[in-house]
Amino acid sequence: MSGTVLAQITALKTKSTAELRDLWRDLCGQEAPVLARRYLEDRIAFRVQELHHGGLSDRARRKLDTLADQLEPRAVRRREPGRPVTGTQLRREWKGIDHVVTVREHDFEYGGRPYKSLSAIARAITDVRWNGPLFFGLRTGSKIR
Repeated sequence: MSGTVLAQITALKTKSTAELRDLWRDLCGQEAPVLARRYLEDRIAFRVQELHHGGLSDRARRKLDTLADQLEPRAVRRREPGRPVTGTQLRREWKGIDHVVTVREHDFEYGGRPYKSLSAIARAITDVRWNGPLFFGLRTGSKIR
């Protein structure tokens, strides 16, 4: 990316999701996670600023960890592996209708209602039992060996 940091961040809104994933790969050196577009934009904007201005020092990171531990112990802050970050919006089109799910701290919200699992939401949408993370593209189908 060229130009000022602000111009680079502003330009993220005009990029396609595929372009954002390519940019993530270039800036972060790994494949982009399968999460909402808004999350990608926010993380890429952070990374652009981090590369331009420099990241946090080790001392600053340790201080932030100490402060966070005072507010909430590390074990409580740790999230389930593979679970999207709280606030992430998952989108899935099904039979021409765009369905949006918001990840909350301990559950999910869909259609203004709380759900305990993505699988329950996938079933509400399709009337068929689905693996929720697979339905929303957070996981790929496993190969039979």
